[in-house]
Order: sequence, then structure tokens, then C-alpha cells
Amino acid sequence: MKVEAQSLLDLAERIDENFSQAVELLYQCQGKVVLMGMGKSGLVGRKISSTFASTGTPSFFLHPAEGLNGDFGMLAKEDVIIAISKSGETRELLEVLPLVKRYGNRLITLTGNLNSPLAKAGDVTLDIHVKEEACPLNLAPTASTTATLALGDALAIALMGKRDFKKEDFAMLHPGGALGRGFF
Repeated sequence: MKVEAQSLLDLAERIDENFSQAVELLYQCQGKVVLMGMGKSGLVGRKISSTFASTGTPSFFLHPAEGLNGDFGMLAKEDVIIAISKSGETRELLEVLPLVKRYGNRLITLTGNLNSPLAKAGDVTLDIHVKEEACPLNLAPTASTTATLALGDALAIALMGKRDFKKEDFAMLHPGGALGRGFF
């Protein structure tokens, strides 16, 4: 847990103008925010998408491999894409980049490798690198997934502030939960 906690402290020190640019790009989005990632990055992307959707930013997750096989029909030109890859070299994400560019979508990348093809393709790139994983082999995504999740949450919370999102708005999007029942 200390390794993961340290990764969050390190990440907080790297929040810069790129983060502000990403928030503004998401705020100006006229479509939906579309998250993409493979493996653990995909699982984290699903959670980030869900957080966006429940806090007033329309969003969905699009699996890159499924996108390459017909699901790119879900995209609209107004959508903003967030692509997540620790290495920045995930084959399936790199294969969708020409389609994203052809559609004219804006692209935010979250990667731990700022010299990667994914980082270079982004309109805005956010650095999610960690010094080490909590795994004793330094292989299993642990600290890196924690850092990515926290950065996604930070983006969602920043957007809530820009939109003046209130408890009542949250309740409208959660009518089946305790919060929604307290308002309706």
C-alpha cells in the first residue's frame, strides 16, 4: 500500500498545464467522452467512464479491438477520446489512432511513457508513470493502475466544479440509490 500511496503523491506533483488543457478539452466536448484501453488499462478506463457519466459528463467505454471490428460506428466527430496505456505502445490502441485522426476526434492520452507513439499522437498527454509497481516482480499493474484511476477521478471532479454540478444533479443520475431516494 505504501508503494501505491507514494505513486499518488508523485502523480500529484506532476499535475500541470496539461491537466488543465485536458479538463478544458473535456469541458468543451460537444459529444461524449470515449475511454479506450486494453487489459488492466481497459478495466480502469471502464471505471473512469462510469465516474464521468455519473457526474455529468456523458461517457462510454469502447474496447479498441471491438472498435477495429465495427464498433467505431459508436463514435461521433464531436466525441473526445481518452486512450490509456502504461507503455504507450499497446498494439490495439496504436491501430485505432489513424481512425481517430480520420474521424477528426480530439485525443487525450494517459501513458507512463512520454516518448511513446501514443503520447506523441495525443492532443494532450497526461503522464501516469510510476517509479515502481507494488508487485514484488515490479510487473503486475498495481501502482500504475491506482495512479491512472486517481487521475481519471481528478479529471471528473475538476469537470464537476466547472459545471457547478450539485447534489441534486448527482441524485438525478442515481435515482435507484440512497442518494436519489433522498431527493425524490
